[in-house]
Amino acid sequence: MLIIPAVDIKDGKAVRLKQGLADRQTVYDADPVHAARRWVDAGARRIHIVDLDGAFEGRPRNRDITLAILREFALGRASRNVEFEIGGGLRDEAAIAAFIAAGAARCVIGTKALEDRAFLATLALAYPGRINVGLDARDGKLVTKGWVQQSDTPAADYVRELRELPLGEVIYTDIERDGMLSGPNLKRLEEMKQASPFPLIASGGIATLDHVRACGRLGCIGAIVGKAFYDGALDIHAAMQAAGDV
Repeated sequence: MLIIPAVDIKDGKAVRLKQGLADRQTVYDADPVHAARRWVDAGARRIHIVDLDGAFEGRPRNRDITLAILREFALGRASRNVEFEIGGGLRDEAAIAAFIAAGAARCVIGTKALEDRAFLATLALAYPGRINVGLDARDGKLVTKGWVQQSDTPAADYVRELRELPLGEVIYTDIERDGMLSGPNLKRLEEMKQASPFPLIASGGIATLDHVRACGRLGCIGAIVGKAFYDGALDIHAAMQAAGDV
């Protein structure tokens, strides 16, 4: 299982939010490029970059910073064996094409995937295996537009409907656990694992080696970790060892 450090960008800085709330923010690094370098130097094989301003506003707002990270570290450059997945406000094809051209291994579509299935299909066919769907949920039901708009759509039901598309992976984030260090929602992850025709990445609340191992036992192919790494509650090398990501 991949251990995937997160670099969330807001107002040009690397931050973490609690439960996705913009007013519950902690700034961890004034320079997101430096934050990414920390995880590259630690040996991470994939890093998760999210433009939080873009997620809230519906279009990339920290594009230059994201591109700077890709220019410095993307797979195959400077002998760095690391890949990047990019998300946050990716709701038009031009933005996605620009990030992939700059070296992003995958782009993550969230709100737009729920709102426009034809758009998702077009992108999946244009970039087979390189479009991930980000499913963010509260109590198992999807939330969009930067986690502020609640839907009545169960995440497990939605993902079943995508089986014909050549997508890459599904990232499932439990909003109520995100940034709380309280552990992943294993019940919901199990539901998603059973429903998803695509490999599953867990996100939200992962803070201990036991949490990492639990995600691995469920069959997740990756676990995104943010606050626990930045706060020092979890050591990335220990997490990678527990996940077999060595």
